Amino acid sequence: MPTKTVAQQREQRKNDYNAFVAACPTNKLMDTLSDKWTGLVLATLTRGPRRYGEIAGIVAGISNKMLTQTLRTLERDGLLERRVTAQVPVRVDYTLTSLGHSLIPILNLLEGWAEENMDEVFAARAAFDAAN
Repeated sequence: MPTKTVAQQREQRKNDYNAFVAACPTNKLMDTLSDKWTGLVLATLTRGPRRYGEIAGIVAGISNKMLTQTLRTLERDGLLERRVTAQVPVRVDYTLTSLGHSLIPILNLLEGWAEENMDEVFAARAAFDAAN
């Protein structure tokens, strides 16, 4: 097999991680990142480690099953770390990893955009609903 140039390797990575291809790992990561609970759970960890109960108390409406599933997915993807402290009872804390911290500015931009544009979104919804 011939050796690839740096440009060819870069192009191969670009094709391998094309988010528009359903079977692509990037597509699946985008699915995780766009989940409504992911952003909220990550946002709770921006000020430091939190226990499961603290996260559940902050993220209104999330079920225990969904919180557990979200935490496991984020841990698996390397966005947060689960730390177990041996004591009675056992203490479990969740904290953002450096990869998780790198996502926070993007989430902050999205949150800011939503807050700034809600009036326009409400107006668009009302116009759409009136026309339909």
